[in-house]
Amino acid sequence: MTEPLDLFRLDDLLTDEDLQLRDRIRAWVRTRFVPEINRCWNVGTFPLELVPEIAALGVFGGNIQGYGCSGWNALTYGVALQELERGDTGLRTFASVQGALAMNAIHMFGSDEQKSRWLPGMARGDTLGCFGLTEPNHGSNPGGMETRAIKTSDGYELTGSKMWIGGGTLADVAVVWAKVEGEPGLDSNSPAAIRGFLVERGTPGFQASVIEGKYSLRIGITCRLEFEHCRLPHSALLPGSNGLKSPLQCLNHARYGIAWGVLGAAQACFEEARDYVLHRQQFGKPLGSFQLIQRKLALMATEITSAQLVAHRLAQLKDAGKATFVQISLAKRNNVATALNVARMAREILGGVGILDEHVCFRHMCNLESVQTYEGTDDMHLLILGEHLTGLSAFS
Repeated sequence: MTEPLDLFRLDDLLTDEDLQLRDRIRAWVRTRFVPEINRCWNVGTFPLELVPEIAALGVFGGNIQGYGCSGWNALTYGVALQELERGDTGLRTFASVQGALAMNAIHMFGSDEQKSRWLPGMARGDTLGCFGLTEPNHGSNPGGMETRAIKTSDGYELTGSKMWIGGGTLADVAVVWAKVEGEPGLDSNSPAAIRGFLVERGTPGFQASVIEGKYSLRIGITCRLEFEHCRLPHSALLPGSNGLKSPLQCLNHARYGIAWGVLGAAQACFEEARDYVLHRQQFGKPLGSFQLIQRKLALMATEITSAQLVAHRLAQLKDAGKATFVQISLAKRNNVATALNVARMAREILGGVGILDEHVCFRHMCNLESVQTYEGTDDMHLLILGEHLTGLSAFS
């Protein structure tokens, strides 16, 4: 096995603790997770028996202080997610849904009681969560959501549906976003009316079902959530949630993690392609000695290095409290596009064997097609940047 790609000596920016954590997660992924991946991919399931071990790595809510969470800085958290996605995007997504979305929503907008009740168990992996924002008719426009929480004398009545929700059937608690009706002075059709609610598994009127037939993210359990006159107590409301900006803050955490995670997928594909061409013989010499192959490897290495620099700088800005949603959008879009391009090129280098499950590049390529869409499509992130550059919104 050749050395990981680090042309600009970015490992020098990591502490000894960061390097030890990275190596520990990388070793766990290689020895514990990768041997299970083809079995899980073929049947379309997640290896739930490994959840306690994933939790023990510290990745669930890794950026949260207290409540049994790791309290890592942004750089350490990014490195951890990168190593998870070396194994599979579905693994990193599982950790992101649990931590960056569900746990962060509770941590940022929940009451002290809600935080104490849910976060410690979620950090240990004893309790699983999901995040219900996207709807069947409202993907890129979450402000148009149709799910309603009608205020009642003893709480709220939730009606509506959510789509493409990671871990929905596994979750003990769902963070669900809805527009509130019945609050004095609040227009229920406005994005300002959006609030977060904690809906526990088994609540009457709440059903979750798995979306079948995916060619991508096959180890990720992706679900529909349905709410039919689902009655919630006042205590289900996340009291600090206030308008569409609240779930978007959670998405910023998740998008940051994606910008790092896909680097793991890209590096896995690059390393596989490089190893392959050093050992594969064609016309009496290693495939890696041909000019076209070296050109492809050089292009892949350049793109990965550029994406690494973006992720590291974004981590510095995030730790300094200076990262903006525009910077996060740029990083998410750029690094996903880079990783997808690298995965496609690696598959091309491997030729016919690149489609076999003994290699990783085709699986990563399929997964990255989904990552290019979720947490904001490629085009939507370009429009976020375009609005920043021109001062003109193209969304409406």
